[in-house]
Amino acid sequence: MELYNKYDKEFLQQKLMEEDFNRITISFYRYVIIEDPHALRDELYEEWSSMQVFGRTYLAKEGINAQMSVPEHHWDEFMLRLQARKIFENLPIKKAVEDDGKSFYKLKLKVRSKIVADGLDDGTFDVTNVGRHLTAKEFNEALQDPNSIVIDMRNHYESEVGHFEGAVCPEVDTFREELPEVEKILEEHKGKKVLLYCTGGIRCEKASAYFRHKGYEDVNQLHGGIIDYIRQVKAEGLENKFKGKNFVFDERLGERISDEIISECHQCGKPCDDHTNCANDDCHLLFIQCKECAEKYNGCCTPECKEIAAMSIEEQRKLRKGKKRDKESVFKSRLRPDLKKIYFEEVKEELES
Repeated sequence: MELYNKYDKEFLQQKLMEEDFNRITISFYRYVIIEDPHALRDELYEEWSSMQVFGRTYLAKEGINAQMSVPEHHWDEFMLRLQARKIFENLPIKKAVEDDGKSFYKLKLKVRSKIVADGLDDGTFDVTNVGRHLTAKEFNEALQDPNSIVIDMRNHYESEVGHFEGAVCPEVDTFREELPEVEKILEEHKGKKVLLYCTGGIRCEKASAYFRHKGYEDVNQLHGGIIDYIRQVKAEGLENKFKGKNFVFDERLGERISDEIISECHQCGKPCDDHTNCANDDCHLLFIQCKECAEKYNGCCTPECKEIAAMSIEEQRKLRKGKKRDKESVFKSRLRPDLKKIYFEEVKEELES
């Protein structure tokens, strides 16, 4: 069989919407030595394709990082075959908080040098010397400790829509940028209990080892991240200390953790925490847009994008032909918060004029 997807996005999304069965959205990771990630990649692709599994998985010699959508009727077979491999034995699986079964529409497996891009030279420190893993109950208790500092190890567009009470949320675009930024923050809080958290735990696993290597002794991380935190909160009747939405990297773009809306529409300023990608395929800026603005501007971020998105595909291709995309347009989805604020202030002026 072909070990890659050959259909376009529209076709695959339509097929997904026509499915008459339920899916389970999950995520998992493990730092473990994989001798031949390329061979395992092809093996898993063939196996998962046969079960109609969708999702995004990164493999490297250092391990696996996966977000997936598994058909409910294949769940037992999927788990049995996955954990039959010794390297994935007793692998902790986290199920989505909110799940409509439409999180992914295709299967993508990639081999990378690392399962999370962190920019670190792993040979310079012990990556297994990680911080203490805290349960939801222990994390809640630690949050009350006046001698603790809680750090959100996610990107700014993730923490913008949801974070723990009192958390320090660095205004960075990538995990690679965040590590040195957090190091600067911690230098001002030496001797404090360090509490780290992220979506599912994988970024904290590497970060906690790095900060211990840097000399911080009382380093702690939320076991299973935000996803497992809310599961424990519900199961044990604990107080939920997380406010807002948990940003996720799939078609949902977020799952509701609490009723509070802590962010606002980037276009009109009303309370909103719904992320979207600009409907202009040549832009795809990731931004927060309320339903009214989505309707008013057809899911676009500017009048120019609205105009381009309304063109036929052929017209858009002609407009794009021979045009060099500058760095800002390529990476606009990851604009720093300060630049994004300026960008939308200019957009708002243009929309109101």
